[in-house]
Amino acid sequence: MRTAHKVGRTFAETDVNEARYADGMFPEELNTLAQDWIRYQVAAKGSSEREETWYAVQMAFDLVDGEPDTLWGLILAVLARDRSNTIMENLSAGPMEDLLVKHGPLFIENVERQAKADPTFARMLGGVWKNRMNDDIWERMCKVRDRRGWDGLPG
Repeated sequence: MRTAHKVGRTFAETDVNEARYADGMFPEELNTLAQDWIRYQVAAKGSSEREETWYAVQMAFDLVDGEPDTLWGLILAVLARDRSNTIMENLSAGPMEDLLVKHGPLFIENVERQAKADPTFARMLGGVWKNRMNDDIWERMCKVRDRRGWDGLPG
């Protein structure tokens, strides 16, 4: 099983198709999960598509506690497929924030590396709130995030 502190690669170096994730999820399953998570976020409320893809959102919630390495892979896979404001808003306030609240010490180095390598990832971090995040993790994340375009800040 890979651990977060050993993953240490940026999106630019990550090929979602090269690894089996910690919970036994294969790359094609992660790709499908990422696509369905995105589909849920953009589907009309009350639509059959939203109902069909709810499982992907629920699975992301479950991965926070059960398989944080896989959640990290999901975050990168989602951002690789869709960098729209809607997706970044939901990714930052959901899976990314949850990952840092629950597993910040294990993932902060990955987050810092990714933010330095990928300006869009840094911008996505701009939507993460402190919540119950450890003060040290929050401060480190704030140093690499890009708040432009969030909460009325010029983009």
